[in-house]
Amino acid sequence: MYKRTSGLDIEKHDDTKLQHQSPAPGRPGVKPYWETGAKTAIGSSVNQQSRIWFTISHGYLNEIYFPDVDRANTRCVRFLVSDDNRFFSDEADGAEYSIEAAGPGIPAYRISSECKQGRYSLEKEILTDPDRDALVMNVRFRPLQSKALRLYIFCNPHMGDEGADNCAWVGEYKGIRMLFAERSGLALAIASQAGFQAMSCGFMGVSDGYKDIRSHGKLTKTYTLAEHGNVALISELDWASSGGNFTVALAFGGTAAEAGQQARASLLRDFAEIRKQYIAGWDEFHGSITDLRRDGDRDLFRISAAVARVHESKRFPGAFVASLSIPWGFDRGDKDIGGYHVIWPRDLCETARGLLACGDSDSARRALFYLECTQDADGHWPQNMWLDGSKHWTSKQMDENAFPILLADALRRADELKGHNPWPQLKKTASYIVRHGPLAEEDRWEELSGYATFTMAVEIAALLAAADFAALNGESKEEQFLRETADAWNEAVDELTYARGTELAQRYGVEGYYVRITPPEAIQGKPLDELSIKLSNHPKGDEKRRAVDIVSPDALALVRFGLRDASDARILDTVKVIDATLMTETATGPVWHRYIDDGYGEHEDGKPFKKTGIGRGWPLLVGERAHYELARGQRATAEELRRAMSRQTSECGMIPEQIWDAEDIPEHELFNGRPTGSGMPLVWAHAEYIQLLRSLRDGAVWSMPPQTVERYLKSQTKATFQIWTPEQQRGRLQRGKNLRIDLPAPDIIEWSLDSWKTAQQMETQDSGLSIHYALLNVAQAESGAEIRFRLREQAKKKNEEHVVIVG
Repeated sequence: MYKRTSGLDIEKHDDTKLQHQSPAPGRPGVKPYWETGAKTAIGSSVNQQSRIWFTISHGYLNEIYFPDVDRANTRCVRFLVSDDNRFFSDEADGAEYSIEAAGPGIPAYRISSECKQGRYSLEKEILTDPDRDALVMNVRFRPLQSKALRLYIFCNPHMGDEGADNCAWVGEYKGIRMLFAERSGLALAIASQAGFQAMSCGFMGVSDGYKDIRSHGKLTKTYTLAEHGNVALISELDWASSGGNFTVALAFGGTAAEAGQQARASLLRDFAEIRKQYIAGWDEFHGSITDLRRDGDRDLFRISAAVARVHESKRFPGAFVASLSIPWGFDRGDKDIGGYHVIWPRDLCETARGLLACGDSDSARRALFYLECTQDADGHWPQNMWLDGSKHWTSKQMDENAFPILLADALRRADELKGHNPWPQLKKTASYIVRHGPLAEEDRWEELSGYATFTMAVEIAALLAAADFAALNGESKEEQFLRETADAWNEAVDELTYARGTELAQRYGVEGYYVRITPPEAIQGKPLDELSIKLSNHPKGDEKRRAVDIVSPDALALVRFGLRDASDARILDTVKVIDATLMTETATGPVWHRYIDDGYGEHEDGKPFKKTGIGRGWPLLVGERAHYELARGQRATAEELRRAMSRQTSECGMIPEQIWDAEDIPEHELFNGRPTGSGMPLVWAHAEYIQLLRSLRDGAVWSMPPQTVERYLKSQTKATFQIWTPEQQRGRLQRGKNLRIDLPAPDIIEWSLDSWKTAQQMETQDSGLSIHYALLNVAQAESGAEIRFRLREQAKKKNEEHVVIVG
């Protein structure tokens, strides 16, 4: 019904609300929280029309996402059972459950629950309606003793990613009784074929109906409106009238009426037909990709491919979020907005490369296009972002800017760019990398600034890939600059991150090893054992460590991206230290930690991470190690590590971010070798698994860039110079090298090797990449010589002299 006001303005009435309201007391309710980050299962229709995503843990629905993959709208949807004799059971803890998918890689699920007291059985089949914005549950409820049982549906809305300031009401759409919730232009409607009997809404922990049913066996107080708080919806279901078999729809829209219409439409369809259509869509997807399954796979290939596709946006295809989870969500509230359901460019690229590895080039192209549409003007991408490209976290990570180039290059080499030329955008990215790298504002673990082995490996590989694009576009000047910069950075890896003769080296009987990261001042030429870093996620006063005391599996990226041979003595020594300090054997196989003294994980007593903790093992790193073993020719070891990854999943094959690698703590649901409460599934880990399957099929590391292999492993190209920039002011120059000075604007370099007794001038050249450079011919300088130079344009302001010492 519309009411015309003036001119063309129309005021729309909300016909879903009852005329007479009974407001619930207790606003705003208890503080809102989310559910665990460890999801048993996730799902969505494979098509673009249905804009619903869902997650499951502990046998019941958790978050439901709408209108896109980055916005959660519920905390939980559960069933409660009671009787007049004050029997009460919440399926969350009052029943034992089992869960199974509709088929390998089909993200529709049947959850069977048996009351711990033997009073009832409850079966739910959960999927989404491919034709509309609705989740449908086919429910089968059976009393096992007395039939005088009441069945309730209970929902805690968190509309638009927040639990506070939600509004809930009991209402109807076209005469059909429904439960509604809304916030910020998003609405939820819950309807049932069984029909609702007693209905209520209220504020969580106060008037939500839960305590009422638990105390009295039924709803004795009902309310029809709960506004601006942490709200709940609850209704008794008339299960007996349908023989215990019925369908529930949870639908969404921009208004309550739209949500109600979507719910009604789904209920008018036969559930079997919806299920058939849903499964057919996923079967078609699996039929379109390359089957990489191997013996002992446990269907994890098809599951991983489906997990990757489920995490794709439908409003802007190609945007993949990192995970439909909020790590340790049961301890996180509204201030933890986003969780992992935002877009990290690194995770997105790895997801796209995983799909490309199994033949889904369309998804990879969509991902590249999305990145082109969200690139900032200066060529970089945010640390992570919302679907529209808006920044979420604001740091800049160099590997995240390098990965899009590698994705584009992988598509080019597979002849899957389909005529698209990404060089205009990639050129801006390459310019950003050479202007700011190899220094990382944050490493891939989003914690420290400095020179990180993983980041440098990805940057160098990306520069060579970018050089190929430059060559294809006839830009030889840019091509040469990119290749020569990559060469200089490749040699700087050892200069800046390889430690020798340390206490750690002596303890494990090696000459040296690659460290996780060194601080920015490493470029000044100080000995690595004199440099310190401050670890994140540690109590105040316990953050400082010597850089040489912290190693990480990140060093294996030097092999993965083709900079070092897998049998290089430096790599073998590093692996020995990594295994001695970071590997843990668990009930499901070996696992590696991110780095020594990692603090991102549960505490020793099992309590959730909250600014501090103890880092646990990552299955992702098992996959990375398997790739290293394959590169080293140890195929059997790589296969065993793949099988270990498959054992470290949830019962529905979700690969977690972390697994518990200590003694069992049942009260915190922590069991050795099993997922922790952080994020699950981690799409990046599923993509790693797919890439590993492709690598095992090919007998070589599929994602290893051929450019680095050819240039550094085969041709063993060496750099003729080292680099000084205003941002990274080199303090020492290796004897026999020239010095390249990179500047953001044209300038004239005045320089001397004899304390200005004689001096030379050199005008900078334009690289074509927003860098102006001058190459000082100082390769013949003796050790101890001082290269003194001034920048003429800068000297007009500061008259600052810079000194680089040879040797």
